[in-house]
Amino acid sequence: DELKKWLVRRVECIRGEVDLGRLTLLLEQDLDLCYKLEVYMAFDHFNVVQWLGLSSARVPIAQANNIITDVEIFPAFDYARGTHTTELVLPIHKPGCPDSKTVTFSHSDFSLQLDVTIDHGEENSESCPTVIFRKEKKEGMLGEGVVAHIHLQEGQAISFVLRDNIPNHVTRDVTTQVLDIQQSATQRYWFNWISKCKYKGRWREIITRSLLILKLLTYEPTGAIIAAPTFSIPEAIGGGRNWDYRFCWVRDSSFTIYILLRMGFTAEADAYMDFISARFRKSRTPEGALPIMFTIRGETDIPELELNHLSGYRSSQPVRIGNGAATHQQFDIYGELMDGIYLYNKYGKPITWEQWVAVREILDFVLTICKGTSSTVHSLCHETDPDMSIWEVRNKKQHFVYSKIMLWVAFDRGLRLADKRCLPCPNRAKWLQARDEIYEEIMTLGYSKNIQCFIQSYESGDYLDSSILIAPLVFFISPNDPRFLRTMDRILLPPEKGGLTSTGLVNHLGMFSEEIARSGEQLGNTPQAFSHLALISAAFNLDRVIEFKR
Repeated sequence: DELKKWLVRRVECIRGEVDLGRLTLLLEQDLDLCYKLEVYMAFDHFNVVQWLGLSSARVPIAQANNIITDVEIFPAFDYARGTHTTELVLPIHKPGCPDSKTVTFSHSDFSLQLDVTIDHGEENSESCPTVIFRKEKKEGMLGEGVVAHIHLQEGQAISFVLRDNIPNHVTRDVTTQVLDIQQSATQRYWFNWISKCKYKGRWREIITRSLLILKLLTYEPTGAIIAAPTFSIPEAIGGGRNWDYRFCWVRDSSFTIYILLRMGFTAEADAYMDFISARFRKSRTPEGALPIMFTIRGETDIPELELNHLSGYRSSQPVRIGNGAATHQQFDIYGELMDGIYLYNKYGKPITWEQWVAVREILDFVLTICKGTSSTVHSLCHETDPDMSIWEVRNKKQHFVYSKIMLWVAFDRGLRLADKRCLPCPNRAKWLQARDEIYEEIMTLGYSKNIQCFIQSYESGDYLDSSILIAPLVFFISPNDPRFLRTMDRILLPPEKGGLTSTGLVNHLGMFSEEIARSGEQLGNTPQAFSHLALISAAFNLDRVIEFKR
């Protein structure tokens, strides 16, 4: 089990410079047999990518000629804020075992161990390449790193294993064969997991890729699903909108649960429901509000810090960790949450009595957001509270139409769930009244007669908002309603014609980032769960429509 924690990197014939995180390989000579090749295994997120010699399949380094390689390893603990010590260790191996070297990097709270295992192929041990690490300092680093000069001959290979520090007996006899077995076991796991997929449509390869990414965004010990695995990749190069997305948003994960259920991955959906149900008990405020996000372990204390000593991606500052949006009021989360619970009850398991009681308590809190009791146009101006909504606009609460739609969804799904399960609902009349008043409010204040479209917020004038396209998907409005059709037609125009739609959003690895520049460059944290679940949903629905028309 300890082997599963390891990060194994093996590098093939390359030239130039390849940066593997904190591991940099510099080659001193060009190679005649350098090549570029990508081989995609059907259901394997490894991709078995062999790109200019970079191979997660761990094929031998030197396939022809000799390679002279410089290796530099400079870890930076605690976001380059913490010092560390570096120790060179020479492990003792049994006779005949491949040579290896070990380096430990020790921080006050955490340690890393690097094992370098050398495979000299069919040759005798005398021809085994020598790896001699030496410690060096580098400007800006708070601890020493190590460098080595390696000379490889044809058929020889080196494996780098970076892991947290565990007892020596676990790795005393680690060999190339052991690492090959571990990689094979990992590949089998992913093949077996994706084989459960129920999707058999036209875009299976693309959907498989997105499902693997969604799985990789889940935290197995708790069931949490994060928005993206990165932080502070800018929304605009040189700009200040650089956020940390390594948290579990109620919004994103609630949408993800539906996709997992429809694709056949019930275990992940069950795990998330257990996670969010625990938050119902432990994380609500005294008033009954639910935080908009959690850490992967369920904590709600997520202070936002700026790391001013870091230059940021392409000099985009500040670099932030944590997320100040954790304390935002984003009322749309209640709609996404209730929709997710409703769909889980429909496609997964029936919700428990305890979960239903929590649903009632949450919706009774949402009633306090909806203050009115009259449905006249005059009183609607202040019926529901403003918030920061899906766009997380800081320091500027507005009456966002998207949030209003999702508040309508919250009450609608609560009522549907009560009816389908015949569950007791003491405040049914209040829920029904609130749902209808919100609908009136949106149709009166959330639609611009000037541009004949739904708008971003009551205060925004004629600003468009692509998030409004969710309206028919959550049964708020008919997809052929004239108001919605005019809104959709306007949004689907390209940006130069006043719309919001672009194409070519995916990169060559099939991954979507948060945003894309006009140049086609991906921006923002990546890969983003939101984008991939939207792709899966679109493919699923297109398949159904195409089959229906046949």
